[in-house]
Amino acid sequence: MSLIFECIQTEGIAELSYLVGDDTEGVAAVFDPRPDVDCYLQLAREKKVSITHIFETHIHVDFVSGARELCARAKSAKIYLSHEGGARYGFEHEGIVDGDVFELGSTLIAARHTPGHSPEHMAYLLSEKDHPDAPWGVLSGDSLFVNSAGRSDLLGSSQAKELAEQLFHTLHDFYLTLNDGVIIYPTHGQGSPCGEDIGERLSSTIGYERRFNAFLQFNDATSFATYTLTAPAPIPAYYPSMLTVNTKGPVVLGNLPPVRGLPPKFFQEAIENHDNVLIDTRMMLAFGGGHIKGALSIGDAPMLSIWAGWLLDPAKPILLVVESDEKLNEIIRLFLRTGYTKFAGYLVGGMTAWNNAGLPLESVGQKTVHEIKNAEEELQVLDVRAPNEWKEGHIPNARHIFLGELRKQLGRLDKCKPTAVYCDSGYRASIATSILQQHGFSGVCNIPGSWQAWENAGYPVEKEIEKEKK
Repeated sequence: MSLIFECIQTEGIAELSYLVGDDTEGVAAVFDPRPDVDCYLQLAREKKVSITHIFETHIHVDFVSGARELCARAKSAKIYLSHEGGARYGFEHEGIVDGDVFELGSTLIAARHTPGHSPEHMAYLLSEKDHPDAPWGVLSGDSLFVNSAGRSDLLGSSQAKELAEQLFHTLHDFYLTLNDGVIIYPTHGQGSPCGEDIGERLSSTIGYERRFNAFLQFNDATSFATYTLTAPAPIPAYYPSMLTVNTKGPVVLGNLPPVRGLPPKFFQEAIENHDNVLIDTRMMLAFGGGHIKGALSIGDAPMLSIWAGWLLDPAKPILLVVESDEKLNEIIRLFLRTGYTKFAGYLVGGMTAWNNAGLPLESVGQKTVHEIKNAEEELQVLDVRAPNEWKEGHIPNARHIFLGELRKQLGRLDKCKPTAVYCDSGYRASIATSILQQHGFSGVCNIPGSWQAWENAGYPVEKEIEKEKK
């Protein structure tokens, strides 16, 4: 019989959780579970183990913790949370401190306080019971990533410098003292806002990161803090509320939230209730071809979780337009991961039913990059990518407003001038066009293929990095 070690990847929020078990004794632990916990229960059944331990590396700010949900569903499990850094919680759990060790069959799990990303952060060393002083792996949470390290500014500017200095000592006094062969298993992969430029691989080794990770090349805490806190990426707007939810304890749902189906007439009446928010989850071209007036376009893709967090109020019930009724549950899971559990209903039969009922439509124009190139001064071209993407290259004479800040900065745009919007491929641009329409912009269009299409067409590129050098 053997050790069970499984990584569960959650796209969109770029989260990595782990099931570690012993099939001889039939026990397992889950680390940093997401809120839709069926995947862990199913995996445990497949591996013929019972989930007995649920560990979290820290209080998550980027997604809803699934610890309470999993504990309620697994029955025999207990939740283990760090009590370092003054952390306290509003729900039942077992507190752990630096140096605590747990046995899971033939595997030892040793808790190590690794502050910096957050004050209470824990990493978990994994070793064989016969060789307790020779760990083979470390669950590094958000303290050390592949090619990166955790951000220290997510709890606000007042704590950022102190946390950055703590992170320096975590990296140097803990991680760099481990043997080169120790495998690093982080809680996030590439695409997570919790770290800058996280690498593509899902795991690494101490030796590899020692050589190539820029965050491990500093010799003093001051220069490290300056490096990590200079020009950080925008902090998603929903992070503070996630911190509150996960500290207090997310509500145990027992299953996915129910969403009632509404035929077109009743759906139209629900739209007129301004307490509800209308979300169209179809992708860019379908939304552009025809949608309900006032709808916000957030396409059915893993990144829906993050953009719902950026743009929606969790207190407002959501009305959904979906591509097909069969996709509903998966879309609900995407909303659930960043705290959205209130739904006013979904349009039964989708836009086909709406169209057949003879109800009104709006549309968003689509322009190719070739049309954009030839339009010159006739169009207001808007880039809604992140600041680092903009700096590395953009369409000449385009304006830049990061999508997460668009609503607050609409005054920078000419409302009466035709506006073409792009991002990397078109997903975020579709969201932006729907926001512009909501605020009365006329002549709004999307650019399918967006920046990728512009580059592949070989058109001129302007770089802010080159401007800064000049």
